[in-house]
Amino acid sequence: MKNKFSRWSTMLLLIAGIFSLATMTSCKDDKDEDTPENPIASFQYAIDQTDFLKVTFTNFSQNATSYAWNFGDGGTSTEANPVHTYASAGTYTIVLTAKNAANASADYSQTIEIKDPNSALALLAGETSKTWKLFREGSSLGVGPDAANARSWFALENTGARPCVYYHEFTFARDGSFTFDDKGSFWGETAVFSGTANNEVCFDAIPANMINKDGVDVSAWLGGTHAFTYNPATNEITLTGNGAWIGLPQLGTTGESIVPEASKTFKAVLEQKEGYDLMTVSFTYDGVYWDATYASYSNPALEPEVVSEEPPYGEDLPNATPTEMWNTFETATSFVVLDTAGVYPGNGLAANGGMAFTMGVADPAGVGVNVGQYDRKGTYQELQFQMENDIQFDNFTTVSLDVYVPSSNNYTGTLTKTIAIIIGEASQTQQWWTGHLQYDAEATVMDEWVTYTFNLNEPTSGPGTGVYTPGSRTDLDFFAISLGGGGHTDEGVFYIRNFRFQ
Repeated sequence: MKNKFSRWSTMLLLIAGIFSLATMTSCKDDKDEDTPENPIASFQYAIDQTDFLKVTFTNFSQNATSYAWNFGDGGTSTEANPVHTYASAGTYTIVLTAKNAANASADYSQTIEIKDPNSALALLAGETSKTWKLFREGSSLGVGPDAANARSWFALENTGARPCVYYHEFTFARDGSFTFDDKGSFWGETAVFSGTANNEVCFDAIPANMINKDGVDVSAWLGGTHAFTYNPATNEITLTGNGAWIGLPQLGTTGESIVPEASKTFKAVLEQKEGYDLMTVSFTYDGVYWDATYASYSNPALEPEVVSEEPPYGEDLPNATPTEMWNTFETATSFVVLDTAGVYPGNGLAANGGMAFTMGVADPAGVGVNVGQYDRKGTYQELQFQMENDIQFDNFTTVSLDVYVPSSNNYTGTLTKTIAIIIGEASQTQQWWTGHLQYDAEATVMDEWVTYTFNLNEPTSGPGTGVYTPGSRTDLDFFAISLGGGGHTDEGVFYIRNFRFQ
């Protein structure tokens, strides 16, 4: 009997344990199902178009059942989507606390600036009108990859390089009119006037001179009166009227255009200084950030003079007439005259990280001789060579380059299969790209080596085309190789060898 009872007792205890475990598991599952998810706080806001002090908040929180708003001025609300009116203009930090049914909470904050549109408009356009000119201290205009690196690729200063642009006047009036006064002179931007007599010079601002590189009349950019609107809440100005511009004529809302446009919108940040105000306008595109700073002086005595003549730049290099000039990129010493150690430290490889170049990598075709690897990474991406001499081309009639274009690159975007060799002058010219020659081709064969050969007397592009040939100049000292196309940030890997003049 004792053994029988023991067996039944053990069985009952086992059944009870299983029942207890099932009950506990069931309770745990019920508890997990009833526990609400943690809240996520989020909101956006819109400033009223007619009452700049009135702000509507739209709640995008998740997993929340209650809300607590702090508007940064002492005001609060528990509404889901409140509307709050501030007492005055200013900068306020709004905090939204979202809670769920279990009282778990999450915070989200944004800082907003409430501006009196009339005060902001007065800073831009004065009581009746206000005239702005390019700032004459430090850099006034330039381009870089983004706002954090503004003017890192190119920066203009009041050094006499472009004196006419420092005389230009841009006037905003309270009646909504915008007037440009060219002061009788215009600057020949390369992007617009490349290959013409007016490229990269100040010229008379008359309609007859306003013909772009495509033969199109761009005289609408000359002095005239247009219209503007200003939204201080977004720091945006829109110029309306064919040819209205500021910064550079070709800069537009979504990109550059070498013909006048009907309107353009850009950012404008205004600052009050002692005796003068500053306005920085900016145009942002994919991987390209242009901006320009203008000044308006309430105290004219603070305005610096325009430097009208640029001092000589650089030095005239000694002449050399090589009989050989090549680089295989197999090793660091596999060259004659074309030394990669002389890579130009200006607007290309070293300055902007637009590309990386490695010598002595394995041949992608498996031939066994090492070659150069060209990694394209940024908008401006030439492999550049600054020579120690002005090269005399007496012994050369062609330039050639072996290129291996992998099919594994992504060519569906802005990356191209284009190949370009550039010849120019850089030791005495701050901006070599304003007068260079270029020899262009496009790869049609992938995944194998192809030799591209160009006649030196037949350049295909560049502002110097039709103006000179390498043999007609005695001061050319700069070479570059460009692969994958310019003006974009799409990446690609290419291979090169045997860069050779013959």
